[in-house]
Amino acid sequence: MKFEKYPFEKLNELLKGVVPNSAYEPVVLTIGEPQFETPGFIQDELKSNSSLLNKYPKSAGESWLKEAQISFVKRRFGVELNNQELIPTFGTREVLFNFPQFLLFDKKEPLIAYTNPFYQIYEGAARMCRARVLHLNLTKKNGFKPDLSEPRLKEADLVILNFPNNPTSSTLSLEELKEWAKLALEYDFVLLNDECYSEIYVDKKPPSLLEASLEIGNESFKNILVINSISKRSSAPGLRSGFIAGDSKILEEYMKYRTYVGAAIPLPLQRASAKAWQDELHVKRSREIYAKNLSLASEILGVKMPEATFYVWLEVKDELEFTKKLYEKKNIKVLPGSFLGREGMGSAYVRIALVENSEKTEKVLNLIREFMKEEGY
Repeated sequence: MKFEKYPFEKLNELLKGVVPNSAYEPVVLTIGEPQFETPGFIQDELKSNSSLLNKYPKSAGESWLKEAQISFVKRRFGVELNNQELIPTFGTREVLFNFPQFLLFDKKEPLIAYTNPFYQIYEGAARMCRARVLHLNLTKKNGFKPDLSEPRLKEADLVILNFPNNPTSSTLSLEELKEWAKLALEYDFVLLNDECYSEIYVDKKPPSLLEASLEIGNESFKNILVINSISKRSSAPGLRSGFIAGDSKILEEYMKYRTYVGAAIPLPLQRASAKAWQDELHVKRSREIYAKNLSLASEILGVKMPEATFYVWLEVKDELEFTKKLYEKKNIKVLPGSFLGREGMGSAYVRIALVENSEKTEKVLNLIREFMKEEGY
């Protein structure tokens, strides 16, 4: 079995031998990891429940964690879920890797479609399933939105969307999500939207695929699933708290599978994450910082203001050369877009993760603008 190297490993290889300018402080803008302290009330809850480490956690998660997540979905999206329509998970990466294996096990020649460029775990899951792959290419020409008219979608068993999108920061409207939800029923494929950036937005709240399902009258969420995570929302990627929600018939069988996976969330982490899912004030504060950072990027780099996520998808002439020279001249690391895509997707772009405070972000963005002027970009 052969997996592609992860983008960050490729970046290390690209920059090997490049000597950064030591006159500048090292800056890493490559990974979508919030660089803010996890809110104190979440940390306190974790500490006060450390005694629960002497107990085995349930694979299904505790009822109070599930209730907190169901409450979040209702509060944020206006969607009322029952207990059978949501499963707490150990973050979302494990779900994205093992859910396709569960879903497609009995398929002879399964086909997975997913957005391209992409979060590489989608590709890894496809390889584990020995699945055929259909790339839904996101380009400047199509506004970085997948093509609903792609004829091979009729063959798909599983379609993975990712909106708000990593890395392009594009979004889909409720109307656009409704069209995808209709297609999932028409072509009978399972449609999963990775919504981990749903809470990082500037003004307009990104809709959920669950809302779209209800809008078209699919109240049982047949063929419809979403995942979400606390990592970006609460600056707490280490809590590994996520969920998968939607079609209860699929989730019932998936829960049986999960009892064998061994991805149960330790009880102190469940307690802390339940507190985080229930609170919105700390999310609002961090969201304001990210919105300020995106505004600075628009002003300083002249890019279109993203509506969501904390990424800038910056168009450059040669993303590999740009990355090496920026590191050499200004000691700043960014991620080449081609490392996140296949079939040429992501070429001529770099992804910049604006996950620092606004003061530091402004300084770094000015350095990038200075570099671009010096190099003729």
